[in-house]
Amino acid sequence: MTINLNEEDKKNFNDDGYIIKKGLFNAKEIENIMKALESDPLIKEHMFDRDDSDGNSTLSVQWNNPGNSSYGVGARLNKVVNIVEQLLEEEVYHWHSKVTAKAAREGGAWEWHQDYGYWYNHGCLYPKMMSVMVAIDKSVKDNGCLQVLKGSHHIGRIDHIKKVKENGDLGQICADQERIKWAETRHENIYCEMEPGDSLFFHGNTLHGSGANKSDMRRWALLFCYNSASNNPFIETHQPYYKPIIKADDNYIIDNGVTFGDGSENFQSTYTKKS
Repeated sequence: MTINLNEEDKKNFNDDGYIIKKGLFNAKEIENIMKALESDPLIKEHMFDRDDSDGNSTLSVQWNNPGNSSYGVGARLNKVVNIVEQLLEEEVYHWHSKVTAKAAREGGAWEWHQDYGYWYNHGCLYPKMMSVMVAIDKSVKDNGCLQVLKGSHHIGRIDHIKKVKENGDLGQICADQERIKWAETRHENIYCEMEPGDSLFFHGNTLHGSGANKSDMRRWALLFCYNSASNNPFIETHQPYYKPIIKADDNYIIDNGVTFGDGSENFQSTYTKKS
């Protein structure tokens, strides 16, 4: 199925650096994805911590090959890839996917950053990259929904630094703090509240972050990240080179039930392993 974006969608993305597509995944798809994420031994095996400056952690799992699992194949669905290709106006390939999981009352914050702030160092010359965040749980301000600075992708790439915690440990990589202070005076802070199945499409240079989860609700989200086919990295890193996406039928997740990873996902061990 091809979802054709209207001109307003394209204009909003180009102007604001993001759009939200309500109900892109239906309730049954989200149910199957959630069951797979909660039960797949591969997810549990590769789950990692990422602490914020206050020591609160967000759990994360990242993989390079989308595969055929209920949670991975979403990155290959026609309805997702076709929107991404319309927004970036060219063929794209799968960069990586990941889960971010904030536990109730414990889930940590994410510092302001640009995804391209990281990916630039992985050899991608141009910011022709983007991410799709699919809400698995209800995502609101109280449980640490994603925030974006509207239109901040027009700033261009900002230098990123590794923050140091009060105890001297290294923390998250974030955008230059002085630039963030100025950006917040020029760009509206949008809380991207979403229902399960809603999907946020945002540009690689859009500044985004999130607060800690202070609620009694957990906040899990699934992210698919893409690079333009013409933007192949010029250096070798843990990120993949161009490989055409084998698009999957939009009914795949429902037709195939709850499916786990098969070991071909190439999970990435990026942060501190959850004990």
